[in-house]
Amino acid sequence: MNSISPNLNLMIKACEKASKVLIRDFGEIENLQVSKKGPKDFVTNADKKVEKILISELSKKNYSIISEEIGLIKNENKNNFWIIDPIDGTTNFLHGIPHFCISIAFVSNNEILSGVIFDPIKNEVFFAEKNNGSFFNNQRIRVSRKRSFDECLFGSNQDGIKNIELNTRISGSAALDLAYVASGRLDGFFQKNLNIWDIAAGMLLLTEAGGRISFIDMKKTKNHSVIASSEIIYPELNKLLANF
Repeated sequence: MNSISPNLNLMIKACEKASKVLIRDFGEIENLQVSKKGPKDFVTNADKKVEKILISELSKKNYSIISEEIGLIKNENKNNFWIIDPIDGTTNFLHGIPHFCISIAFVSNNEILSGVIFDPIKNEVFFAEKNNGSFFNNQRIRVSRKRSFDECLFGSNQDGIKNIELNTRISGSAALDLAYVASGRLDGFFQKNLNIWDIAAGMLLLTEAGGRISFIDMKKTKNHSVIASSEIIYPELNKLLANF
């Protein structure tokens, strides 16, 4: 692995710091499941705490910020900005399911240059930089080479999909699904109504791992429809999902 940029190093360090709070708070979820108040308010606060840490760390660079919870924070440097999702997979977190992540992307002039997806429970770090490859815990990763749909597993909630037989599973985290496609754990991913913070980091991970993803308008923050897979099966998958 080549040396990483200062921006990517900052992103990973921010995730590591925020993940300590996230792990501690997740440990409280089981107790809250049986309380009268329930865990929803607690999770909202956890989201905000993680976001606060990420923003504090990333603000060492005077870039603008787009975050799921707080929205847009404009700084002097408008062409460079962070895209943050403090907890992607909030519903899983809420129900004590250990499948969620922190997602951060760095964008310059509407091009994603760096991305990190950090799974604090499994201590798995997926990261990528433009033209420098995708990595999982410092090991280079690449997309699946499978050609037959019968052998493939896709991440999807199948919203809007009719009369199409594909092996799918719902994980509850679009960011991790894209990371899993990039690393070959999943063979593809398709889903509607996604936000830019759900997918920005995963988009770069996927393409740097040799995958392909449907066009995403970086100026648009919400209502994205995504189809992603290896280059090998993408044309056929895209055709199959033509009405998606």
